[in-house]
Amino acid sequence: MSDITIKITDREGIEHTVLAPTDMAMNLMEVVRSYELAPEGTIGVCGGMAMCASCQCYILSSIDLPEMSADEEAMLSEAFNVKGNSRLGCQIQMTPGMEGLTVELAPES
Repeated sequence: MSDITIKITDREGIEHTVLAPTDMAMNLMEVVRSYELAPEGTIGVCGGMAMCASCQCYILSSIDLPEMSADEEAMLSEAFNVKGNSRLGCQIQMTPGMEGLTVELAPES
């Protein structure tokens, strides 16, 4: 098993340091859900299809992320509280290259 360490600041402003597996094809949204860092039903509402922006987060570290897909870009163009460092957690796969990733969950509405 190959885990990476990432930091996630929840919507209450509390920072959590968590281990995320890189061998289970998980994305950031699924990691947040597995650690219950957001109330059930408030993150990943669309099931990770880049169709709702409930998993929007702000990237706070200088990790090289994959290019944003057209679907992710379109969803963020319609979302609230979008910043220049916004991404959808469902579109960020947990890979060894994500070691040290630091994110903050965007507000719910």
